[in-house]
Amino acid sequence: MTENEKKLLQAKHRLEEAQMRDRVKERKARTHRLIQEGAILEKALPQTTQMTLEQLEDFLWEVFKAVR
Repeated sequence: MTENEKKLLQAKHRLEEAQMRDRVKERKARTHRLIQEGAILEKALPQTTQMTLEQLEDFLWEVFKAVR
């Protein structure tokens, strides 16, 4: 393997690692946002804490259908 090939391969790996770091950062930001939104939902509508996910989804669809 020539020196140029090694440098090219290293650059490719650095790029892949940077992309992986970005994906992890985006995933963590999304997770954080979803947790915050869920906390706000529970604070605003405490009755939702007793619902299953399916019941919660149905409830929210009904609420937002009425708003339209």
